[in-house]
Amino acid sequence: MQRANRPADIPVAVERSWQAQLRDVIRDPRELLARLELDAGWLPGAQAGHALFEVRVPEAYLARMRPGDPCDPLLRQVLPLDAERDAVAGFVSDPLEEAEHTPRRGLIHKYARRVLLIASPSCAINCRYCFRRHFPYAENSPSRGQWQETLDYLRDDPTINEAILSGGDPLVSSDQRLAWLCERLAEIPHLTRLRIHTRLPVVIPERIDKALLGWLAATRLQTVMVLHINHPREIDAALVAACVRLKAAGVTLLNQSVLLRGVNDDAATLAELSEALFAAGVLPYYLHVLDPVAGAAHFDVPDDEALTLHAALRERVAGFLLPRLVREVPGETSKTPL
Repeated sequence: MQRANRPADIPVAVERSWQAQLRDVIRDPRELLARLELDAGWLPGAQAGHALFEVRVPEAYLARMRPGDPCDPLLRQVLPLDAERDAVAGFVSDPLEEAEHTPRRGLIHKYARRVLLIASPSCAINCRYCFRRHFPYAENSPSRGQWQETLDYLRDDPTINEAILSGGDPLVSSDQRLAWLCERLAEIPHLTRLRIHTRLPVVIPERIDKALLGWLAATRLQTVMVLHINHPREIDAALVAACVRLKAAGVTLLNQSVLLRGVNDDAATLAELSEALFAAGVLPYYLHVLDPVAGAAHFDVPDDEALTLHAALRERVAGFLLPRLVREVPGETSKTPL
């Protein structure tokens, strides 16, 4: 007999397709403020930040925010601020020096045995702290013919066993395009694993539909999906149901968060996040300190404070629920633990 209130029992009401939701995201800071009943005094700063990096907020994500609260932790992740115009020493346009590791269009090869593919140049949501907010996507969006050069690169290097789909957000792409790419990757004999880094299931849970589950379940490659969830209030019934569907298709679910000032920079919030993730079938994986990208310095949490928070989190959760506190250092062979 099934237990009551299991995630699988949670109904998922699909009122609009994910494509329609993606098309109709909020793109105007004025509308964002009005919908959340926020004071118009926030508008000049929001417009200034928007001019640097445009607003994109799906309706499903907006619905989880508290109206009238400019400090809402979900809103803080997407609300442009005038502070984004501040020039801060050490905060640069390419903080991970990815331009130095792009041997083919849309291909980033920094670490041994794995490569990252820019499967889409856009996202459903524009997070203000995004380390790729200045990334030259126009130069790294391969056509189907250009993907062949990347596939040849992978085929010619037998040491590579994992392909990582990233972006932008790879799940913005159509299932037809993604299924084609997945099939081509599976034809490379030494590839054993497909990893997908995405925020789509979080901000538009209906993206996890039958078409996507079909090509994921059909591949011979082991599939891992790394979600990007920073706060427990990002986990709602629709996301939990999407995670259930992914696990049923054989997908391993991990989460990585970014430690953000004013969003999740306290141990109680991080502990609640780890517990909520595990209840949804997702294992906490990484807690990243902020990548020093220009425009995001106001989110920064200093290393000593991050270490103190992580130690406090260790006291609150079981060891398997403790994400590794890391930063990405250009030129290093892996993530660097703090």
